[in-house]
Amino acid sequence: MNVWFQILDTTGAVLVFIGAAICLLGVIGMLRLPDVLSRSHAATKPQTLGMLLVLAGVALRLRSGMDLATLALIGFFQLMTSPVAAHLVARSAYRTGQIDHRELLLDELDEQLTEEH
Repeated sequence: MNVWFQILDTTGAVLVFIGAAICLLGVIGMLRLPDVLSRSHAATKPQTLGMLLVLAGVALRLRSGMDLATLALIGFFQLMTSPVAAHLVARSAYRTGQIDHRELLLDELDEQLTEEH
């Protein structure tokens, strides 16, 4: 059984490293990308995947029931809040005029906002 624990520990460490690297790429994207929508994309998608990989790696290392339940809750709330926050940031940027409308392929929100007024 000692060999299996060593395999689980090594796999967990690899997952933590890969997840941290993906999170780092997301941060670099947030710093380097030019507009709000691109930054919002870089802030949510790689960060969520990276966080889930880190949580999976930590779960393989800890192996306790209470720890696994806590990690599952962290992953659940990460998946629930990250897309909503990105949507709110993008919509706020659109409403305040920080979006370049020429770069949008389809602008369905413009029709909705003109109908409200």
